[in-house]
Amino acid sequence: MVLDLLIQPKQVSSRPGRFAWPKLPVFASATTADRLPLGQLADDLKRRLGRKAVIVGNAFGPCCLRIRRDPRIGDPQRYRLVISPTLIEIAAGADAGAYYAIQTLREMFAVHVRSLPCCQIEDWPDFPRRGVYHDISRGKIPTVATLKALVERLARWKINELLLFVAGVFEFQRHPAIGAGFSRLTARDVLELQDHCKLHHVRLIGSMATFSHMGGILSLPQYRHLGEMYHPDEKKRQPSGTLYPGDPKSLRFVEELYEEFVPLFEAGDFHVCGDEAYDLGQGRSKARARRIGVGHVYLEFMLKLRKLCRGHGKAMNAWGDMVLHHTEIFPDIPKDVVLYNWDFFKGGNYLRRTHEFAEAGVPFMVCPSACAFQSHGGRILRSMRSITSFAEEGRRHGAIGMLCTDWGDYGHRNPLGVSLHGFAFSGAVAWNGSAYPDVSPRTRKGARPVPWRPTAVETAFTERFCYHTFGVRDPRMARLMQFLGDTYHIVEGGDDNVLFMAWRYPLLPKEGLDVPIYQTRPDGCRQVIARLGDPSVWPSPAKGMDRFEALALEEFALAARMDVLAAHKAELGRGLLMGEPVAPASLRAYADDMDDLAGQFKRLWLARNKPSHLGEILDMFALAAREARAAAR
Repeated sequence: MVLDLLIQPKQVSSRPGRFAWPKLPVFASATTADRLPLGQLADDLKRRLGRKAVIVGNAFGPCCLRIRRDPRIGDPQRYRLVISPTLIEIAAGADAGAYYAIQTLREMFAVHVRSLPCCQIEDWPDFPRRGVYHDISRGKIPTVATLKALVERLARWKINELLLFVAGVFEFQRHPAIGAGFSRLTARDVLELQDHCKLHHVRLIGSMATFSHMGGILSLPQYRHLGEMYHPDEKKRQPSGTLYPGDPKSLRFVEELYEEFVPLFEAGDFHVCGDEAYDLGQGRSKARARRIGVGHVYLEFMLKLRKLCRGHGKAMNAWGDMVLHHTEIFPDIPKDVVLYNWDFFKGGNYLRRTHEFAEAGVPFMVCPSACAFQSHGGRILRSMRSITSFAEEGRRHGAIGMLCTDWGDYGHRNPLGVSLHGFAFSGAVAWNGSAYPDVSPRTRKGARPVPWRPTAVETAFTERFCYHTFGVRDPRMARLMQFLGDTYHIVEGGDDNVLFMAWRYPLLPKEGLDVPIYQTRPDGCRQVIARLGDPSVWPSPAKGMDRFEALALEEFALAARMDVLAAHKAELGRGLLMGEPVAPASLRAYADDMDDLAGQFKRLWLARNKPSHLGEILDMFALAAREARAAAR
């Protein structure tokens, strides 16, 4: 029996009959923790049926829904859900299992509303750890209200970990210059978010760049001397992204950051990042790297970070790419360090090397991507294939969990709403991968990119996502979302971020046709404009829709508009460069559209986020409008 749900249960057996909600539903549990998810279900009933449920705290008595604890159910996330014609019974070994049972019941209610099919569900997750890694350091910092609303959606999709990528965006008391002048995450923000996470069985795990990806901090005058590429002679100095590990002041600096940041988090893990330290051994540590190797220079400092973590009662978590670059250090990695094997796309080199973590006996997570970075509308199919292939490798080699990464390069123009599809799919696959096997078409290495065809499994999920998230059953919306996620293939500009990067180049660049945006296919750009140019193709938020989802719908429309205007720029710029007649009215209309886009972008940004680097993006849009008006003259 297959249910019309996003997160498919492991085992479902059909039973005769249907359960109809009574006029006065009574929900019963003897556990206080169940009141929150039962309250969620009660809110659903009130909104859809106008019936006010009563929640009672007892282990015996008349009711239509009862939750009880069964110690024989060993896994704390496992549950049993039995729907009979007169009673819904939930058995769980712990609070988390009961919470997930209610989320399944809420999905069933969303589909069937007045009466539910009778059945028995036995359910448990593939991976005990199922997380999302959300970038808040590339220009966009969500408000606490946004993050709390996101946590509720992640928990509904049975995701139980959230990590926020912090790189120079926390308000340090001892180091106030870090992030000064822009919006920052505060200690109060963290504590408020953590309290909300605990209510929904989500672990908020601290994560901070404290070795590599520290260019923002190391560019400040008072920290410049800590960088790997620092040189006293300014003429010989290069930008540093990595701390110089040979200076005791580097470790002391990290220790001071940790003293303010790490204790805020209750989770027993802490993520120190440590990825892509590519300038290590290229500057001040070059001599030591020649003696012992870059890998061991890296490991020496990472072990010092591990000691700091242990001093705060945390197990160190870190990205695994540097270890894959220097496999000779595998034997020296302590077995209490958790490594995260990440990659962006299906077929990536790191993905194929997942087995090396298992063979080294190191606990590890597999980390696919929501693939929304450097794009407006995400890469939905690419994301789904990244997730299914990583989950398959993780299950095969014994990963302890799966983490879906969500990055925001170049100002984080990609909207949060567009990433939700990837989050939901990662939750579905991490919980029950057998429902979403890796059935994507195999592509020959080096083959010319063509628009990917979605499989039936992928299409079915996107259609379910549209219904469970936006209440839209029309399959045309799913096709539109997948088209929006495939525009980079349709225009074929040589890079998969070609439309996103359009405004980083002038309308009339000196480089001419070497600029990727002007290498796009004219017929592909026209196809994007024709398919996405009418904003009315996106449904308006339904009456009573939660603001979080309503904003996501608007964000999909915004993403489509940004792709359309990027395609317009490609058409106009190509015409100007080739000496073709371009009507001044077309250039002025494009400039007016850019001005209007800026207003729409600002409104939606501020609806979810702190101001932060918004001004830089608005300046980029304004420059594009000015260039077009100048060309029109």
